[in-house]
Amino acid sequence: MATFSFVCAPPCVLDARYRHSLQPGEIFLRMTLIQGYLFRQLLLPVAGACGALVGIGVLSQSLEQLEFVVERGQSLWLMLKLTLLATPQLLGVVLPIGLFVGALVALTRLQREQELTAAQAAGLTRTALIQPAVQLALIVVVLGLLINAVVQPWSQTTARTEAFAVRSDLAALLVEEGEFVQGPDGLTVYVQEIEQNGLLKNLFIYIQNGETTETWNATEARFGRVDGEPMLTLIGGSSQRYSSAGVLNLLSFDTYVFPLGAFAEVADQPRFKPADLGLSDLFMPRPEMIPSVGTRNELMAEGHSRLASPLYALTAMALALAAILAGSFSRTGYGIRVAKAATIFLLVRIFGYGLVAAAAWTPWLNILQYAFPLVAAALATAMLYRTPRRGRRLALFDIRALLPRGAGA
Repeated sequence: MATFSFVCAPPCVLDARYRHSLQPGEIFLRMTLIQGYLFRQLLLPVAGACGALVGIGVLSQSLEQLEFVVERGQSLWLMLKLTLLATPQLLGVVLPIGLFVGALVALTRLQREQELTAAQAAGLTRTALIQPAVQLALIVVVLGLLINAVVQPWSQTTARTEAFAVRSDLAALLVEEGEFVQGPDGLTVYVQEIEQNGLLKNLFIYIQNGETTETWNATEARFGRVDGEPMLTLIGGSSQRYSSAGVLNLLSFDTYVFPLGAFAEVADQPRFKPADLGLSDLFMPRPEMIPSVGTRNELMAEGHSRLASPLYALTAMALALAAILAGSFSRTGYGIRVAKAATIFLLVRIFGYGLVAAAAWTPWLNILQYAFPLVAAALATAMLYRTPRRGRRLALFDIRALLPRGAGA
């Protein structure tokens, strides 16, 4: 007779109650098979929600950049570049929101299909059950810190420099195909056609300077710089100038270099905003930055906001968990709970933005930028461990359930 032997798998695979202590070199606790499954079920909706929100934001940014590029006569590549450079700042805003939306979608499905109930029946405690969600929230926090501290300052500085180069480009400022463009100091420029290589066709220039007027026309022209000064090289044209005495002076030329330095009223350097600066410039600004960028208190409030805003990911995940797991089981759905959690998260985030503005005037409020999201997350987490009072159903966000027994009666 054949015999069969059964070998039990390690408890880390089959036993949901298995505990693994944090070993040296590990950042997160090692998850069991069930916890890994829950983590993957949370990760995909969260990534999808964040991607959708970023896509909407990028579309909005691209429409703004499209108008800017068309008005300045720039290329499609520049529009795409400016849009991509604005994405990191957008990510810092949408990551907590995407985490909240994606977690609600995933947890609602898991609860509706009773997979969370099955996990608890397999021996998973409440703490072990929420561990995958907490680790995902911590990953989002670390990602948000990396974006706010490193990626956003680089991208915003690069985007501001690129936009400044476009705005200070005299070819974009003074020339628009088929239109009369009025520049500074009585200058008016008309170009019939602008080729892709930058060559101007049939150029007309009119200058009104006090009692004298002069006109320039050329069959072709091209912008350039000589010793750093902007120049316009006119090819095959003529000029007419009326003096204050009414004398007409005529000049014909094959090539003439027309100086534009007198009409170049642009700044030497781009003007940055607090959102463009790195943490070192925000917390230790150079004296010459203060007049153009903002006060020290404003820069400090922006710096603390960069470090504290990723903490709202913990608040988002705690509220999502409380919306699904903190209340009693419902066969009719969790729409009301989700609405409550969404309202609370919206109010928390709005209040957080208010703290940033208030800290610019009152520096000691900067500590609340860190404390507020952590306290909100702690209160929402405490909802997960409350017990219903005798004879009462466990209602969501009922603060009385957190009080000691006999209190508030």
